[in-house]
Amino acid sequence: MIHSRVHVSDLREHVGRTVTVCGWVNTLRLQRKMQFVIVRDSTGMVQVTHKRDDGPLEAQLEALTPESAIRITGRVVDAAQVKLGGLEIVPEAVEVLNLAVTPLPIDEHTGLEQRMDWRFLDVRRRPAAQLMFAVQTTLEQGMREYAYAQGATEMHTPKLMGTASESGAEVFELGYFGRSAYLAQSPQFYKQMAISAGIDKVFEIGPVFRAEPSFTSRHATEFTGVDVELAWIDGVEDVMAFEEQMLAHAIAKVADAHGEAVAEHFGVEVTVPTTPFPRVTMAEAHEILRKGGWDPAGIKEDLDPEGERSISAHIKEATGHEFVFITHYPVGIRPFYHMRSTDDPGVTLSFDLLWKGLEVTTGAQREHRYDVLLKQAAEKGMSSEPLQDYLNAFRYGCPPHGGLGMGLGRVLMVMLGLDSIREATFLFRGPNRLTP
Repeated sequence: MIHSRVHVSDLREHVGRTVTVCGWVNTLRLQRKMQFVIVRDSTGMVQVTHKRDDGPLEAQLEALTPESAIRITGRVVDAAQVKLGGLEIVPEAVEVLNLAVTPLPIDEHTGLEQRMDWRFLDVRRRPAAQLMFAVQTTLEQGMREYAYAQGATEMHTPKLMGTASESGAEVFELGYFGRSAYLAQSPQFYKQMAISAGIDKVFEIGPVFRAEPSFTSRHATEFTGVDVELAWIDGVEDVMAFEEQMLAHAIAKVADAHGEAVAEHFGVEVTVPTTPFPRVTMAEAHEILRKGGWDPAGIKEDLDPEGERSISAHIKEATGHEFVFITHYPVGIRPFYHMRSTDDPGVTLSFDLLWKGLEVTTGAQREHRYDVLLKQAAEKGMSSEPLQDYLNAFRYGCPPHGGLGMGLGRVLMVMLGLDSIREATFLFRGPNRLTP
C-alpha cells in the first residue's frame, strides 16, 4: 500500500496511523538493542525507532549513512520521552533513494570558505540557512507587493551592454561575436529609458555585476539589485518616501511570517521601522562625526565604513531609529547624471540609506535636461559619443524622475545579523570565487 508523503511538521495529526516520510538521515545512533535514526526534511526532524530483530529492516538501517536521502514508511507513535516533538516513527519499510558517500566533506566546525565549496550541503544541513531563503522570498514578495500597489511596472532590462555603463570602470568585458560587450553594473540607464518610454513607475529585481576587486564582507561581483525609478517627481524626497514605505511594508511582512523563527535561529528581532526615516545631510553628518572625534584618513567628501557606523550609532541614540538617509552628497563623488541642487551647485540631490551602519541603497533625482547632462558629463571628462543611446532618451520630452538601487543581500545581512554577504547569498561570486 502506497502512503502519500507527510511532512515532519504535520506528523502530530497522524498519531496511530502509518505514514511515509521523505528526508535525509540527520544522525544515526546504532545501539546494541535499538537503532535510532533522526530523519530531517525541510520542515523539521523526527526520530525513527527500531528494536533489533535480525530482520531485513535492521540490516537496511545499519547500512545507512548521514545525509542519505531516504523514504521511510511507519507508524507514528506518541513518545513523551522523545525530545523531538514527543513523537517517533516505528518503521515498516525503508527505501534508500540515494546513499550518501562517507565521510561528509563538511561538518558543524567547518570554516566559511570550505562551506561555500559545498554550499548545497551547508544549506541543507542548517535550518538557519533554509530560513534565510524563506526570509528572502517573503522580503521580495513584500517589496513587489508595495511596488504593485503603487502602480509600478516590473521590467526586465538587458544585462549585456554595447558600451560600458556609467563611468566605464568596474565592468566585466566579454567577447560578443567578434567585438566587446559588457555586463551591466546597474540597470540605471535602462530604467531611465523606461521612464522616457512613458512608464510612470518602474522596478526590477535582478542581477547586477561589479568588477571591483573588493574583498570585504559586504561586496560581491554579482548580486541581486532592487531597482526603482519614478517619473513626474517633485524632488528627491518623493524617492526616499517611496523607499521607506516599501521597506517598512516588506519588513512587516517578514516579521509577521518569520519573526519567531528568526529570533530562534539568528538571535535577532525583526523590528518594523516607523516612517519617515531620519534624514541627515552629508554636511551635517560630517559635523556630527567631527564632534565625536572622527578623522577620516584622506576622505573628505564621502563617509568611510567607520563613519557610516558612527553616524548610524549617533542617530540610533538620538532618535531610536535603525535607518538613516544621508543626503546631498558632493558633486565630486556622484555620477554625472545626478541632479545638482539649485541652492548649492556643489551638492547633488542624492542619498544613501544606511541600516545599522551599513549602506544598503544609493538613490537620487536624475538630471532629465539634455543640455545639462551634456555639460555634467563633459565636466567629469566623459565623451558623449559612447553615451549617445542613453542621452537620446532626454532629447524628446523626458519628465523629471528619480530612483534608487538597493542590494538585496545587504538588506538580508543586516536584517538577520549575518557577518558576511557570503552567508546572505545562495552561491556567492567574488574576485576569488567563480564556483560552484
